[in-house]
Amino acid sequence: MQKSQAVAMLGQRGLMMPVWVNAALAANDRLKLYLSVLQAAVAHADHPERDALDLGRELAALGLGAATWLHDLPAGASRVRGSAHHDGAHDHGHDHAHGKDGRGDILLIPELDRLVAALNDDLAIMARPVLESSTTDAEPHLRVHQWQEWLDALHGEQLDRQQLHSLTHGHRHEDHSDDSLHLLIMDLHKAINRLAAELASEVIAGAHVWQLADDDRPLVEAFMRGLHRTAPLKFDHPGLDTAATRDGERLLLQNDIGTNDAHVLVINVQGLEVTLTYSDLHRTRFAFFQALLNPLGASWSDMSSRVAPDLNEGQAYTVGNARFECEDRIRLARTLEGIGAAIVFLIDWNRARKRLVNFVDKEGAIAVLTAAADNEVGHMAWLKAGGERLIFSAMQAVGSGTFRIGDRLDEVLGETQARTFLLDVMRLSTQALMNGQPIALVADETRMLLARQVQRRTTEFDLLDEHAAYCQTLAQAVSDALDHGHDGLREVADDVAARAKAWERRADHIVMQARDEATRLPRWQPVARLLTISDDVADALEEAAFMLSLIADHHQKGWTQEVRQALSRLAQTVLQATQDHIRALAIARHLGEQGEPGSSEDSDAFLAATWAVLRAERQCDDLLRQARRAILHALEDAPSLMLANDLALTLELASDRLLSASYALREVVFNKAATVA
Repeated sequence: MQKSQAVAMLGQRGLMMPVWVNAALAANDRLKLYLSVLQAAVAHADHPERDALDLGRELAALGLGAATWLHDLPAGASRVRGSAHHDGAHDHGHDHAHGKDGRGDILLIPELDRLVAALNDDLAIMARPVLESSTTDAEPHLRVHQWQEWLDALHGEQLDRQQLHSLTHGHRHEDHSDDSLHLLIMDLHKAINRLAAELASEVIAGAHVWQLADDDRPLVEAFMRGLHRTAPLKFDHPGLDTAATRDGERLLLQNDIGTNDAHVLVINVQGLEVTLTYSDLHRTRFAFFQALLNPLGASWSDMSSRVAPDLNEGQAYTVGNARFECEDRIRLARTLEGIGAAIVFLIDWNRARKRLVNFVDKEGAIAVLTAAADNEVGHMAWLKAGGERLIFSAMQAVGSGTFRIGDRLDEVLGETQARTFLLDVMRLSTQALMNGQPIALVADETRMLLARQVQRRTTEFDLLDEHAAYCQTLAQAVSDALDHGHDGLREVADDVAARAKAWERRADHIVMQARDEATRLPRWQPVARLLTISDDVADALEEAAFMLSLIADHHQKGWTQEVRQALSRLAQTVLQATQDHIRALAIARHLGEQGEPGSSEDSDAFLAATWAVLRAERQCDDLLRQARRAILHALEDAPSLMLANDLALTLELASDRLLSASYALREVVFNKAATVA
């Protein structure tokens, strides 16, 4: 700063403004890091059993690596009870944060005087270009002077809660009655960005730049190329103004993102390394941005412990640093382009997320927004076109019986289908608004899109297919076990019975899920009835597996090859019937949908599959009689005879229940076709 002071003394103050602005931007970075150190001290004092946050990387990045006192400050902080020593520091609108007895929790920081001095010095550096460009009676002068006096009066090693609040909070009252050093820093930063734009000696692809080296220009162009690729997705929302300058050995790029005071993005490029500093009031949006940049090779510092809900009235901002190490300048330019393209998706992100949770869970909302960013569709067009009102209107227009008041979209369509639908709505909203089409057209297309989704919904068939798969697996296990010989059955029977029990329980859960849906949505009632009937198949087959375990336990006396083959043929026929039922379900899933080719052939195939189940049931009647003859002819041991006969009866019962399920499926399909017609 000595050189800048000398030039200023010569009366060339205008020449010094770019230098002051650069210095102010660097001071802004340091000031925010000082406040982060202070928040880390609070976190350690409140939880001394935890390791203090290590900010070594951040300190080194700002040239403060040698300031060991600053690095060690959080670990030395503690809480004490006692009277705070204000030493004249006023509280900006509040008395103090003590209890009724005038005593409260005090933060003890042994290096507080050095921290306050650093804050005061860098505040003066940061404020200088703003103060030099305004009259002495303007608000910045009064406000900066007030805070400099406040810091000058702050001595000792203790901070009470109100002093801490005055330093760190970011909650802006409408009447500006509760100012803070943090708010002043954010306001100065905005003013400096405006000055930077005015100072710019040229504009490169829309970025206001000054004092660039020749090698900087392609990098600024790369960043702006990515920014311009996606910037139209913000429509008329303010934000994305970019400034760039060279500060010593580093290229500095700043983007204002939007209108939020704590929403700031600063990029430093030095050599082949990019360091990005990002701050955000919303921790979930911070994590979202991390996920967007990770494919670019971002290595993030762990900033989670910087978030302190007890500070900033629950609005503490999160600050993080990402580092990108590039092997050459081509990769460096691609990284900057990727960062520039990602920024627009942060604008109004939290507003979009809150509206999406009306239709999907929190995880689903973030997944939709991530997919919208990955596809460079964005969410702003959807918000401008009506946001949640678009979806609610479409749900209402679909008609009664599909959605009820309080239904969430993913509960009716299913998680995957609901997310896909919401992404499609964002895509068509973006296309319509980009092409200058009316919002009313977006509403109509949203209704049509949801109507097609509802018409094609197959959530019920997902459950039917899953249940039928368990029945087929049970039948396969019983059939395979009967193919083993005497000793083979003894070896596998217990394992088959145990697995069959687990499969039958899973099938039960599917039935319970369908019944729950049926109590909520009338259209599920036929499906719930079908699954209840189908569950009798699972019960019978699980019982057959259990009987095999009893038979294997010394109850195969007199079993001849003829007996084993008769029971095996019965089991194989039941297995074939379960497979035919699965085939009928696969065809039924899409029967009755409008515009589907080959619907007549599909109908014939569906009826053929259900008739195959009928033939299997009749065949099982004959096979049961044959098995009984073989059993009575060969077995004399009473337990063996009884168990073999019961096994045959149970397998035949499974075929009976399959036939009932097949008839119930036909009813579901015919009703579905009638509804579409």
